[in-house]
Amino acid sequence: MHLLKVIARAAGTVAVLLSTTALVQAEDVSFLTHWAPETVAKLEAAAATYTASHPDTTITVRAVPFGDLLTTLRTSGGGAGGATIAGIYDAWLPDLAKDALVAPVPEAIAADIKSNWPAGIVGAASIDGTLYGIPNEIDVYALNYNKRLFEEAGIAAPPATWDEFLADAAKLTDASKGQQGFGMINSWAAGVLHPFSSLLVSNGGDLIVDGAPVLDSPAATETFALYEQLIKSGSSNPSMATADANTTGPFLDNFVSGKTGMIIMANWWESALKAGMGDAFADIATAPIPVGPSGDVPRSISYSWMTVVNAQASSEEQAAAWDFLAWLNGPESGPDGASAMADILMSMGILPSRTSDITAFADRLGSDAFLKGYTETLANAKPFPVVLGGQEFSEALQQQLEAIQFGQATAVDAQATAQADAKEILERNAK
Repeated sequence: MHLLKVIARAAGTVAVLLSTTALVQAEDVSFLTHWAPETVAKLEAAAATYTASHPDTTITVRAVPFGDLLTTLRTSGGGAGGATIAGIYDAWLPDLAKDALVAPVPEAIAADIKSNWPAGIVGAASIDGTLYGIPNEIDVYALNYNKRLFEEAGIAAPPATWDEFLADAAKLTDASKGQQGFGMINSWAAGVLHPFSSLLVSNGGDLIVDGAPVLDSPAATETFALYEQLIKSGSSNPSMATADANTTGPFLDNFVSGKTGMIIMANWWESALKAGMGDAFADIATAPIPVGPSGDVPRSISYSWMTVVNAQASSEEQAAAWDFLAWLNGPESGPDGASAMADILMSMGILPSRTSDITAFADRLGSDAFLKGYTETLANAKPFPVVLGGQEFSEALQQQLEAIQFGQATAVDAQATAQADAKEILERNAK
């Protein structure tokens, strides 16, 4: 009996060890994103392909609206029980890294990223030389215009200069039809700021230089004045401008229905246009941002997104997350040498940032007339500044641009307030 007890105890010990090993190996990895349901389904399909060969890792995707993404990441997403992986906008990285919410990329994966992504994109995913995420998309802004409305207004080509831009906006405006020449955005920080910033850099200006705001430059003065002129002339109607990060609302509706002649928007919204316009999407074309009086060549604002890993997650969970992300962004995971991530992004009209993905989709990028307008603009684009306090800076400038839209402030006053606010925000966050 004594021998049987020893054997039973030993067997029980082995069973416990086996159970513990299984628990250590099995990792539940959660992925937080802001993508729409049809895109989430594509990510889930890619995750299922990965788990088929990695049965000890489970990938669960959770989606929240873009407006809730950063808040969710900071609250439920930043703790040990929060999302393991999150897709983030590069402007958020400095603050998230400062608060130790994102983990550095493992050395081997970091080496692969530095070899296979453009240096500027790698830099946007890094803080003080440390890489914190895997870049996966790049977005740039261009002029979108309705060719049918241009033809009806007798305009032969998209505007190349601000003078042409203002003249065309006036020709395209017809209050009796409820039609505006140029559509601005309000109620959404990035939607307000990026088109303005694109016009600013195409006028030879900048938002921030060496960590300090330069919204008081002559180029910025001209850009604030341009916005005021568009509003005062009636070429842009703020009541037609409300939008959220999914572009739902009057801004999209008025462009889709042919009530807006021109907008400045990012490449990723191609899918929303196609869904809303159907066959009428053929009326839409893209062109470089018009050059301002102080500019030299057409320029635009660009920004990138990356996937990061929760620094509060266990080391085992982090390791599983990085392994999945390396696969998801690698050339073996998707079709014809493209990554699964790039395949997902291209389904939304988003430009992938990995060099091999751009090569894999070269024919498609070249044949897509809408995206071609963006790829041609990319070479002269300026990255949106990635600084501590970037989101607060964006929201403060948003308030002043909306004050111009709604006639609550002159361009001169809005510019002065914007510069003062930006200086205080950036200096405070730099401490």
